[in-house]
Amino acid sequence: MSREIAVLVADDQDIVRDGLAAVLDAAPGIRVLDTAADGRQAVDRSRRLRALGTPVDVVLMDVRMPVLDGLAATRELLADPAQPPTRVLVLTTFDLDEYVYEALHAGASGFLLKDAPTAELAGAVRVVAAGDALLAPTVTRRLIAEVAAGGRPSGREQLAVLTAREREVLGLVARGLANREIAAELVLAEETVKTHVGRILAKLGLRDRVQAVVLAYECGLVVPGATGRRPA
Repeated sequence: MSREIAVLVADDQDIVRDGLAAVLDAAPGIRVLDTAADGRQAVDRSRRLRALGTPVDVVLMDVRMPVLDGLAATRELLADPAQPPTRVLVLTTFDLDEYVYEALHAGASGFLLKDAPTAELAGAVRVVAAGDALLAPTVTRRLIAEVAAGGRPSGREQLAVLTAREREVLGLVARGLANREIAAELVLAEETVKTHVGRILAKLGLRDRVQAVVLAYECGLVVPGATGRRPA
């Protein structure tokens, strides 16, 4: 039997924090080890649990918290070279989307809207714990809109280290296709696509598919609003 996913919930609102913890603790295969009322507690308690031999797999991290905000806490937590790594699932709301970009570059693996149905919460934790990335569709659209508006630097030369096939795969990843769909689109084995994605992340120094999506739009590999499956 596989080990339970160990979670720490960080939110400065007691009712939200306790509610999230209760929902996750009741989900099969997930165990909430601790909670934190601010970013400093989230970092310190995660490190303490690791030292005790019970490392946290996923931190559910609010953005706006006292003492140390969620962005700074994410940077500090993910700067730790400990293995296996702790992954961060950021809680966001529509009015906090300006922080999403910074959280991505801090190394967050996913984003979940605070008003998402509770049924989605456990699924999101499982996705992130498995090493995949998760972006709420509304967050993705707003993030892409910001990049398209020229709010961030771009540079297609960053993609020069990729082969033509890898650039093609990256473009399809950025359009939201899963490995299975990319394999069908390019007439490749799914395992081959998985290998390409791994090489893309390694060559570009990216943590996961979320950061790959952002880079693809930044570099102009994919044009927001373009039609069709193939990268631009």
